Amino acid sequence: MKVKKYRAPTMPEVMKQVRSELGAEAVILNSKEIHKGGFLGMFKKKSIEVVAAIDPEPKRDSEQTYTMQTIQRSGSISKEKPTDQGQNVYDELQELKKLMKTQSTSSPLVYPGVLQKLYNHLINQEVSERLAKRLIDPLVEHYYVAKGNVDVATAKEWLKERLSSELEGIPFGGIDFSKKYIHLVGPTGVGKTTSLAKIAAESVLSHQKRVAFITTDTFRIAAIDQLKTYAKILDVPIEVAYNLDDYKKAKEKFSDYDLVLVDTAGRNFKDEKYVQELKETVDFEEELETYLVLSITSKATDIEEIYKQFNSVPLKRLIFTKVDETSHYGVMFNMMMKFNIGVAYLTDGQNVPDDIREASSKSIVSKLVGGLHYE
Repeated sequence: MKVKKYRAPTMPEVMKQVRSELGAEAVILNSKEIHKGGFLGMFKKKSIEVVAAIDPEPKRDSEQTYTMQTIQRSGSISKEKPTDQGQNVYDELQELKKLMKTQSTSSPLVYPGVLQKLYNHLINQEVSERLAKRLIDPLVEHYYVAKGNVDVATAKEWLKERLSSELEGIPFGGIDFSKKYIHLVGPTGVGKTTSLAKIAAESVLSHQKRVAFITTDTFRIAAIDQLKTYAKILDVPIEVAYNLDDYKKAKEKFSDYDLVLVDTAGRNFKDEKYVQELKETVDFEEELETYLVLSITSKATDIEEIYKQFNSVPLKRLIFTKVDETSHYGVMFNMMMKFNIGVAYLTDGQNVPDDIREASSKSIVSKLVGGLHYE
């Protein structure tokens, strides 16, 4: 494989150099803007640098023994010793991988062929640039092995495999009734109360559990009335806890129940004193699971800040609401990767108990690549 760098003031000029020397079959591995010269940091000249590659002597099919199957799911080169016939391809891929690592991560990214479509799709989904690059970079090796003969359908499957690989080890799924008390926390207006009602309905109707409600969200009368309405429909008891003494009494009253679902005020868990007092009342390790409810329509920076505010107690998993109100799902992937936390449920409407789904790696991947079309 022949790999070479080219520079010119504009992209058309540098592409003309590539075509002139390497021909139309050349593959663009990377491109970036560079600035050189100038005086005291000013008047620097901009130019475009492109790294291109071509195989000057395509190998016969019988010699192409080192195929894409030898590239591990993570995109790294297999450490198994290649056959003699595949040694040249192995060396070329090692060279390509080394070259990719030397490219500036701050430069504008240009991927070969359909891989650029994958990268643009991830950015449009609001996946962070760092994670999008981490997902697509290993696929350049796949693309080279395939000699650029890759359609969107094939590339889409590659992306699904990369996403699934990144999500391995991340826990998914809803409550499993191993803990008696389930707290839903999160900012006001994200749908905690409705989510609580959906979980309660599922527990009563599908699992025949004896369920009770406690609400500590006494700042909003509407929230209490809303939960009381759900409690009446589901025929489950409810207690309103205005303070920690009320909370303790409610716990005692519901000691014989299978599951106690607790609705909390959005502001409480930002109060260190409240959290400390609650820790003295509830054994977070033995009795309780806490789920953070987030609206997927919120800004990524706001969601991260909310997570940090509510992370003063052990969080089991996340619940993302309002999934039906957006077509951008990258924030879920960003949160899981950055904080190594899983997702319990996705909710997509106000209907109780219908509009709630247990999350899974498959459902997250499906959301992220669902809008990537084949044309």
